[in-house]
Amino acid sequence: MSTENSKFKDFNFAEGELLLINKPYKWTSFDVVGKIRNALKPLKLKVGHAGTLDPLATGLLIICTGKLTKQIDTFQAEEKEYTGTMMLGATTASFDMETEVDQTFDISTITPEQIYNATAPFIGDIEQYPPAHSAVKINGERLYVKARLGEAVELRKRFVSVPEFEITRVELPEIDFRIVCSKGTYIRSLVSDFGKALNNGAYLSKLTRTRSGNFLLSNSFEVLELVNYIRSRKEETKIQE
Repeated sequence: MSTENSKFKDFNFAEGELLLINKPYKWTSFDVVGKIRNALKPLKLKVGHAGTLDPLATGLLIICTGKLTKQIDTFQAEEKEYTGTMMLGATTASFDMETEVDQTFDISTITPEQIYNATAPFIGDIEQYPPAHSAVKINGERLYVKARLGEAVELRKRFVSVPEFEITRVELPEIDFRIVCSKGTYIRSLVSDFGKALNNGAYLSKLTRTRSGNFLLSNSFEVLELVNYIRSRKEETKIQE
């Protein structure tokens, strides 16, 4: 593999590298971390990610290695940008496609103008509740564990910032959007609340993180692309302990 591609270089993983990864659909963020960590064996390095992406989401995942893992909280706090698609006229318990549709609504009278206007209340500093099917911890236990067991889940509201929220395509029941938001924003919750604002229902059907801080998805590696590159460089002893 040629190093002419600016993404590739003689990495120093122990000293610390920031890796931009395009997380595949249905992979967890920890799946990606595991792949990178395994590729670096037998080196015993810290590897972590800066900002979880749901398994059904794709896009930019920042991975840090070695000494750079100490800066994960800094990278995680950066503003995020996403593009996605919501389905109007139905809801699910998880607010996305992880669970089955549990209620449907008539969308025949909803106009594109109403949809575009409905974004206004969601721009600025807003409050929202995380989905019951989320990785948020309450008393040390992740919400999705309790939700999947059918146990009652206590949801606590949080305050987030949404500088930009725009509708980019309306082809009902599908609505495409782009959003810029602060750390901790649940796009699934925003989509669910958006449906309620139209006196209807909505759930998230597709989500891609396109930016985190100044880091762009367009500059990211595919997971296996990077793993294969790391393994190919081992023979040349470019990975420093």
